[in-house]
Amino acid sequence: MVKPSIKAVMNNNYKQIVKVAHSNIAFVKYWGKRGRQYPLNPSVSMLIDQCQTKTQCSYQISDQLQVESFQFEGKEQFDFGKRIEQYLESISEVYPLAKRLRLRFESENNFPHSAGIASSASGFAAIANILAEIEWLENNVRLSREQISTLARLGSGSACRSISKAPFNLWGKTKFDLGTDDYSLDLDEKKYSFSEKLADTILVVNQSQKDVSSSFGHSLMNTHFYRESRIEQAHENTRCLLNAIEADNFTDFGEIIENEALSLHAMMMTSMPSYTLLHANTLRVIEKLKDSREKGEIMAYFTLDAGPNIHLIYPESQKDQVKSFVSEFCLDLCEKIIWAPHFGES
Repeated sequence: MVKPSIKAVMNNNYKQIVKVAHSNIAFVKYWGKRGRQYPLNPSVSMLIDQCQTKTQCSYQISDQLQVESFQFEGKEQFDFGKRIEQYLESISEVYPLAKRLRLRFESENNFPHSAGIASSASGFAAIANILAEIEWLENNVRLSREQISTLARLGSGSACRSISKAPFNLWGKTKFDLGTDDYSLDLDEKKYSFSEKLADTILVVNQSQKDVSSSFGHSLMNTHFYRESRIEQAHENTRCLLNAIEADNFTDFGEIIENEALSLHAMMMTSMPSYTLLHANTLRVIEKLKDSREKGEIMAYFTLDAGPNIHLIYPESQKDQVKSFVSEFCLDLCEKIIWAPHFGES
């Protein structure tokens, strides 16, 4: 990858595309992978409308692939630009046009990156959408949602779940003949939805970049002592979670997502080498939430991604109770609060 000269920017004819993609939060966690970004276990997720990555791409057809520049929030990111170039090289069998693209990217998030809020998911989902648009502009071919999801998966596994048009999304083949490892599946909204829409408030305990990347964490599952039992647990929790959604049983749903969140972090803490991404304030908020729920003051459950930050999941009728809980217990324990509605809400 090379820095673009001002002369090149001024004199060459580049077409521009802008795409926005959303982060997602997994309720059943994907942890561990095999082959070309295939999951060890199925996962179920929901889009987060308020957490977005906006990526602008300037491109032209060339005789060879080259990512000339990748800027994130105004700063050149040479390592990530190289990663995008390697990604494009790796997908040339399924996306031949990749070998003939000269590209420049400018990207930004409206939420903290590398802090456990699935920024790589929205980032690669935006890039996959850009590639689909280029395919349409240059070859007059419309890629399907499944094809775009596959392209996103090859960049970052969880990114395939950010190519979605439904409230709930499944990635990975289950033991009850639903789902595929190749791309995410939009779950039938008529069958898999709650009578009351869910909301997600993100309690950002720490905005700093994680000490341990998710990619490294995934690799530790290859030799993890609890690998097989974790895979079995995820399959069972997927079945139970979908049953809870279908039955409109938010309590069962909540208990499963909390179990999944803690299981994810237990895998980190029992890997070799072991590590933890939870912070003291993460645990303080969790204990406060459980206490308030036991007292009947709130009906909300937590989940966590691979980081210290907490997602409060609740029916939208609980919004006032959640605001009171956050105001009373969380403001001094968190660096930022993101009020993120359910998919499709504004």
